[in-house]
Amino acid sequence: MAEDLSITTGTKEEQYAALLPQIKGLLEGESDEVANMANIAAAIFEQFKHLWVGFYRVVGDELVLGPFQGPVACTRIRKGRGVCGAAWAQGKTLIVPDVEKFPGHIACSSRSRSEIVVPVYRNNETIAVLDVDSEALDAFDEVDQVWLERVVGLL
Repeated sequence: MAEDLSITTGTKEEQYAALLPQIKGLLEGESDEVANMANIAAAIFEQFKHLWVGFYRVVGDELVLGPFQGPVACTRIRKGRGVCGAAWAQGKTLIVPDVEKFPGHIACSSRSRSEIVVPVYRNNETIAVLDVDSEALDAFDEVDQVWLERVVGLL
């Protein structure tokens, strides 16, 4: 198991390509889902320096805050509410270039300007979402979507 990340420079794609095998190494041999979510959040946060990176776990009819890196966050989110709840309800990755223009956006941090939320599936059911927020507008694109979907696929 790796205990330190090798931070890579280059294009976003090059950074993800270098990060993915390191995340695999962090998860190797560890079966605890919360521990794995914690290391994934920390690795993405450390590599990309986003405002907030973390997981919300599906617990009953709500998303409940899980492991994260960044400022304090909303604890519970109802299905369909905000970007996280919408990604869960729709069962697909959502990229929001400007959170102020997203109907029903939940402002856990006033510093968040753009966001990507990726559902985590097990047995064709959403068990969690990976939420990544940036202080920059339009920080996320299809490159992030492809690579973050690969990352959550490791869970």
